[in-house]
Amino acid sequence: MAVKIRLARIGSHKKPFYRIVAASGEKAVQKKFIEILGTYNPCSNTLQFKVDRDKFDKWISLGAKPSDTVMSLLKKQGK
Repeated sequence: MAVKIRLARIGSHKKPFYRIVAASGEKAVQKKFIEILGTYNPCSNTLQFKVDRDKFDKWISLGAKPSDTVMSLLKKQGK
């Protein structure tokens, strides 16, 4: 089972809000996930991207692969 760190949308129509989650690679984005690692709000003027670095680093050490979007958000945040 390949674990991926990706975004899961929980926002309403025209008001997106995302959770950064560790999920199985076989499941759809809206389906069950393993653990919530943070949040991302693209509708705000400033970058509202919060991630628990301890949890994120734990999943990376266990072999989870972050998506391209999550990696670009981390680079924008400067961490």
